[in-house]
Amino acid sequence: MVFKNISGIWTLFSTKERRNIALYIVGIMFYKFGLEAYNGAIITLATNRYDQDAFLHQNPSNTFERVGLLSGLNQASQCVGSILIAPLIKRWPTRTVLSVSIFTFGIFTAILMIIDCATGGYIKPRDFKPLNKNDFSYYGKYFTDGIIPIYCITGVTYGMVELIRRVIPRDIVGGNVEKLQRMDALVHIFYEVSGTSGAFAAGLGLIPQLGNNYAFLITPIFFTISAIIWFFLSTDKFHEGAIDDEIVGNVEKQQGKNYLRSVINGFVAFGQSVYVGGKIVFTHRKFIWLFTGYSIALYAHRYLENGIAPQIARRYLGNSEWSQIIVGGSNFGELIGAFFVFLFTNIIKTPMPWLRIDALMLLIIWYIPFFYPPIGEVKYAWFIALTFIPISFGWAAGDVSLIAYIQSSLTHLETKTKNVSALGAVMAFLYSSYIILYAILNPILGKYIDYVYNSTGSVRPALFYTAAIQLTIILIIVFLSTFIPKGSFAFNPTLDDDDDTNEKKDISPTKININAENGDFGKTLPSEFVTYF
Repeated sequence: MVFKNISGIWTLFSTKERRNIALYIVGIMFYKFGLEAYNGAIITLATNRYDQDAFLHQNPSNTFERVGLLSGLNQASQCVGSILIAPLIKRWPTRTVLSVSIFTFGIFTAILMIIDCATGGYIKPRDFKPLNKNDFSYYGKYFTDGIIPIYCITGVTYGMVELIRRVIPRDIVGGNVEKLQRMDALVHIFYEVSGTSGAFAAGLGLIPQLGNNYAFLITPIFFTISAIIWFFLSTDKFHEGAIDDEIVGNVEKQQGKNYLRSVINGFVAFGQSVYVGGKIVFTHRKFIWLFTGYSIALYAHRYLENGIAPQIARRYLGNSEWSQIIVGGSNFGELIGAFFVFLFTNIIKTPMPWLRIDALMLLIIWYIPFFYPPIGEVKYAWFIALTFIPISFGWAAGDVSLIAYIQSSLTHLETKTKNVSALGAVMAFLYSSYIILYAILNPILGKYIDYVYNSTGSVRPALFYTAAIQLTIILIIVFLSTFIPKGSFAFNPTLDDDDDTNEKKDISPTKININAENGDFGKTLPSEFVTYF
């Protein structure tokens, strides 16, 4: 049945579209695999180096405060990257900008390896025997905080690539709604397959063999391969997109003729979008629950992977690289969740059931503060990874269905603000809210974890509050918020429309809309791209 459905979906596309989709999927799998190796290696490298610095200088550990700051600033840098790249998409073929951007991303990922090598670092010897748990003598002798600006720079290029790869589907299959939805689902499945295998490969092969200072050696190579593959995407529909660009181009010329002016306008428009989006969300019953259902739920998921997983791997198991095994389990859960939504989208038509499952799955985390695995045994990392699968299953199912709900609900809602669409504004607000939550709370919670660890020698008392209590509070908030919209009290509800959201508002004639039904996500203002991460 499943294979029959997939076969039917594949025949929906023309021969040229199938060729382009196949090329795009192969390219994105190389990209995701390299990305998982890079992100996993950087987080574990920073964790080890900060622990090593504290040990060598006999200072209290501030490891997870700094790692939290590192992750938060990288997320914020992605927003900046999406704004910087948006004007380029409007002036050159999307496939060319994508190929150049990912190649540039690959070059920037090599910076840290070059610095490590120049300061005396080398690949982890096969017979390396650490003198203590904080002995990483094969690392380069550079200032550990230097990782932060480098990771921020790669965050900018990461944001550029992530923006463009969300534009490409429209250029491959045009504006056909069904084709866009099917292609997105198909790509997402392969994307998560590659992400899962990349996380496992990093945790089990690359980091143990090369050390986390060189484990991302494959990243520039894989990114270059991906850039070459994507450069061979057929250009027919890309030329059609250039015709659509004339409208945007005219607006650009009125606002300024140079790239710098376009970027400045992008930042201004982004600020407008956040303000308008917040106003829409908090003044409509139909949308007010999105802040908890999307922003807070996304924060919880990111904190689970980038906060709790490294803390458990380093402080419970004594091996930071095993955090990638845990993340691999989380990615596999996301894959299953996305696949379930793909299969049952005609039965469960709103995100409410998925979000409720997502919230309830967070209860699983309660075993973490009371878990006492022996140090140095990898099988317990696999056990933790298994427990992360249902948590991420619920989140991914809720996230995928929620994005579709937001797009369909906001397509026809207009705003009075020039150059700001309702969809772009709401997504900008929701994603910015998540960034602010993550960037502030992650280092603060990390500082608390470091304090408890320095005081007691264990992170378990801290995880009771930062993991169990915090995620339970989020569970309650998200679960209760799913009953706010009209008609949401059923197990599988069909939501009623609010009258105020169906009324069209006056709009400036120069406004550019995102039309989800026509698939026009790719030719909007910079501020409207940033949120699709």
